Amino acid sequence: MALAASGGSAAGPCTLPVLLLFLPGLAAGPAGMLQPRDTPSRERRELGGLWSFRADLSPGRDAGFAQRWYRRPLRQTGPVIDMPVPASFNDITQDPSLENFIGWVWYEKEVLLPLRWLQGDPAPRVVLRFGSAHYYSIVWVNGVQVVEHEGGHLPFEADISSVVQGSPGSLCRITVALNNTLTPHTLPPGSIQYMADKSRYPKNYFVQNTKFDFFNYAGIHRPVVLYTTPAAYIDDITVTTTSSDSVATVQYQVSVVGSTANSLSLSLRDQEGKVVATGDGPVGELKVLNPSLWWPYLMHENPGYLYSLEVRLQAQLGGALLEDVYTLPVGIRTVHVTSSQFLINGRPFYFHGVNKHEDADIRGKGLDWPLIVKDFNLLRWLGANSFRTSHYPYAEEIMDLCDTYGIAVIDESPGVGIKLPESFGNRSLQHHLAVMEELVRRDKNRPSVVMWSVANEPASELPPAAHYFKTVIAHTKALDPSRPVTFVTDANYALDHGAPYVDVICVNSYFSWYHDPGHLEVIPLQLTAQFENWYKTYQKPIIQSEYGADSVPGLHSDPPMMFSEEYQQALLREYHSVLDKKRKEYVIGELIWNFADFMTNQGTTRVLGNKKGIFTRQRQPKAAAFVLRDRYWKIANESSCLPPAITSHSLFL
Repeated sequence: MALAASGGSAAGPCTLPVLLLFLPGLAAGPAGMLQPRDTPSRERRELGGLWSFRADLSPGRDAGFAQRWYRRPLRQTGPVIDMPVPASFNDITQDPSLENFIGWVWYEKEVLLPLRWLQGDPAPRVVLRFGSAHYYSIVWVNGVQVVEHEGGHLPFEADISSVVQGSPGSLCRITVALNNTLTPHTLPPGSIQYMADKSRYPKNYFVQNTKFDFFNYAGIHRPVVLYTTPAAYIDDITVTTTSSDSVATVQYQVSVVGSTANSLSLSLRDQEGKVVATGDGPVGELKVLNPSLWWPYLMHENPGYLYSLEVRLQAQLGGALLEDVYTLPVGIRTVHVTSSQFLINGRPFYFHGVNKHEDADIRGKGLDWPLIVKDFNLLRWLGANSFRTSHYPYAEEIMDLCDTYGIAVIDESPGVGIKLPESFGNRSLQHHLAVMEELVRRDKNRPSVVMWSVANEPASELPPAAHYFKTVIAHTKALDPSRPVTFVTDANYALDHGAPYVDVICVNSYFSWYHDPGHLEVIPLQLTAQFENWYKTYQKPIIQSEYGADSVPGLHSDPPMMFSEEYQQALLREYHSVLDKKRKEYVIGELIWNFADFMTNQGTTRVLGNKKGIFTRQRQPKAAAFVLRDRYWKIANESSCLPPAITSHSLFL
């Protein structure tokens, strides 16, 4: 789908402005989406730092298109400010209108390209890639439109070779128009509501409504990269692995663009750099003797073991011999689901982990390396072996560390807040299928990704949900038969139309919080009934995918009262008493809501955001963090094969 990009008059009070409408027309994306890496044949250059920025404050949000701001430097169109990239734009300034701005904003960056990127016969291919921008993007280079993309959490890119190599000089002016409007057919969905009462609201006053409980941050959230490849290049690699006691098989498929006469060679190296297997050709398999398997954290003394698969292309193009090299991290592991277990490398795996958000002070959802590393240190201190990417795909940089550290991931699409009947129609379904294709294409080779989640808390009790989720789940399985697929439900077990199609039941419940608030004594009965009803109905393993309570740091109460740290502790312990019984049967995991406090829309039930974190938004522990840490290390010590010397205290003093 594409946004209308022409001017127009401001809409009436009951209709959307022209430039907030989403219309058909988005072309299919490229076949491959390999993460940019520096190799002997490839260069990459990050474009982080300060970009020029301007919000389109015109009544129809259409001035930028009517006046063609992309045709000249943005500073020549009117006042601009500095905006950091990557970052959300909402919390950067002191302007309250920007904090809640809905519509088009414009970014610009001027870059000088190395001459070697523009010369040669054939000249190298130059690609502009965005890690993510929320929500809808149109990109120009030197005034020429190069790409459009719908979706705020996955990468997109454009081959800009013909634009930059055909321009005088080496200046590359990148202009981005970005729109954060959500409609019933976006993912996540939303709606625009106009306030028609002129005695209470200004003319054309509207608000963005959503059905999810986190702030709709917007901006260029992840790195923007320019990178090069040879004119003939490796476009995509797909790897799957199997293993027995002493031999592993790495099956591969490589696609090449730009040449039909070529040779492909592959070398698999261990962490010491030793070549353990070689192959050639676009399709084949590598045999690895006595493999080092990829294990989750605390399941093995050497978790997160990664091999390096070097793929080398030699291609004749015209009179030139070209070579492209790409190195892909590979973890050898298997995943299998039974009626009561989740098996990694044939051993039962219990998810003792968290739900997270990409969220922090000032930067919003912008990627921030110190924060990422701090979070992983806290995860390992906690004894967490897993998390769910609630409620959208996380940055590739975060996924890289999951691969390296052995953190198992339930990789979730942006399918959160699917509540309205119109969000289950064919238009929404087709976009959801496209998003799953993008997600699988990006993360299919990651050993840390052990399951796909297609949605969170949809209105799966509605009749159209049956066809919708049957289709989305079947499509995801066709894209990747090697992993189980789920979605996360909060519907009644007897009414859920999507549950028959998942491999694992993921259930959210907030007993004694949203239900029977303040009554901790109801948790054992209600939680036990929840598990037994779901398992009796579906005979599938169950994950308690969310549970928790808000707590205000420093607020204390004895006996425990809601919002105190003691109440959060007590609620966790009540859940844990039931989980300890059921994890011996068919419950295969528990994920606390939430890892850290996070920002939400303003409302009477939220005090500067959601306070269900066991850490504050600044990553300081609440009392509940120590309850969870003791529990997770106890579970790890019960089920792991670690040497006795490896404990929580020996790893993190």
